Amino acid sequence: MTARILVVDDIPANVRLLEVRLLAEYFEVVTANSGAEALEICETSKVDVVLLDVMMPEMDGFEVCRRLKSDPATAHLPVVMITALDQVTDRVRGLEAGADDFLTKPVNDLQLMTRVKSLVRLKMLTDELRLRTATAASIGLEDLLGNGAGSGQDPAKVLLIDARKQTFEKIRSRLKGGIELDFASDPNAGFFRAAEGGYECVIVSTALPDVDPLRLCSQLRSLDRTRFLPIILLADRDDDPRIIRGLELGVNDFLVRPVEPHELTARLTTQIRRKRYNDRLRASVAQSIEMAVTDALTGLHNRRYLDNHLQTLFERAVARRRPLSVMIVDLDRFKSINDRFGHDGGDDVLREFARRLRQNMRGIDLICRFGGEEFVVVMPDTDGPVAEKVAERIRAEIARTPFMIGKEGQAVTVTISVGVSSARGQADDVRSLLKRADMALYEAKKSGRNKVVGKAA
Repeated sequence: MTARILVVDDIPANVRLLEVRLLAEYFEVVTANSGAEALEICETSKVDVVLLDVMMPEMDGFEVCRRLKSDPATAHLPVVMITALDQVTDRVRGLEAGADDFLTKPVNDLQLMTRVKSLVRLKMLTDELRLRTATAASIGLEDLLGNGAGSGQDPAKVLLIDARKQTFEKIRSRLKGGIELDFASDPNAGFFRAAEGGYECVIVSTALPDVDPLRLCSQLRSLDRTRFLPIILLADRDDDPRIIRGLELGVNDFLVRPVEPHELTARLTTQIRRKRYNDRLRASVAQSIEMAVTDALTGLHNRRYLDNHLQTLFERAVARRRPLSVMIVDLDRFKSINDRFGHDGGDDVLREFARRLRQNMRGIDLICRFGGEEFVVVMPDTDGPVAEKVAERIRAEIARTPFMIGKEGQAVTVTISVGVSSARGQADDVRSLLKRADMALYEAKKSGRNKVVGKAA
């Protein structure tokens, strides 16, 4: 795992010590001796994790962290605050500033490397999501990144899997507001609850009799529903080998007994904040994909989707020796509707036509807006004669029921012309299939409109 780590400390000896440790793990290291220099590096170059000393002159670590997290361009950067002050108030201040983790001097090598590696993995995932999201011009990325994690959201649900109920009672009593803790004493039941319960973090105790807790963590990480669910390992203080192995398996963080209340809250809050942040990014990516293949006006698939998916449907039909038909539909004299009622009226007609088209087709049929007032319908398992009957039914329904346009609901008669073609087997191809349907449409319009013409297979 390679990454670029920024070490920020005004004492050169401290910087050198961390630098040597990180270089030994093959990380790339860049250093800064002041808060201002750290901010400049983060803003102008690639950084994956920031190791930030708290006690610095002019601008302390809390202020540096606060500025990084308030800037949409750097808000996603993981920040680990390193302090010689082992006070609860310092951890709380760091949490309020947006820190992702805390380490206390002298820094333990195991804690340093496991924290850094865990945050690097999260940063790599976030970078990929941010890259995909940024390609969609329709998404306000800066607004997304600027949102506070969990702001305005329901309390986070956390599941503890531990054989001892007293552990649950103790942890629940120490948690601050905004986190709801559930409990499962049976690991198998806990696994299924984690998959179905809508949790935002799972704490897995190493004190599970007759069950390997790391196998449970591995199963959670491999299941689609829990692949991105944060997992915190609750271990004993002398259980370093198991902690290391757990982090290698994808555990996000760990806590050691006895659990310090503020650290528990801080680490849970960090994992929940990152999950919600990445969930928003994933939702934006999904929205981007949907928008890329959907016509905004009608809600139907667009030509880009047709160009990709029709080939798949055609190849499947040929391979299975099943029929496949296509119809191209054109609204007759649509320009006169735009001229008479304006583009708003034309849009009303297109939306209503798309709605009626959906009502008259099967779920397996592919309906796309081809462009302008042209639509394409792909009908799997449908031969030419049946496709022509379907087209005729739609044509008659459109002509029979007027369209209501504008706020006044003015009734307008609309007709359509339809060209139909069907696949000819292995000797055929998608381009020829569409061309025959287009020629049939041209013939329907040329011979008077408001009719269906089919090109026999």
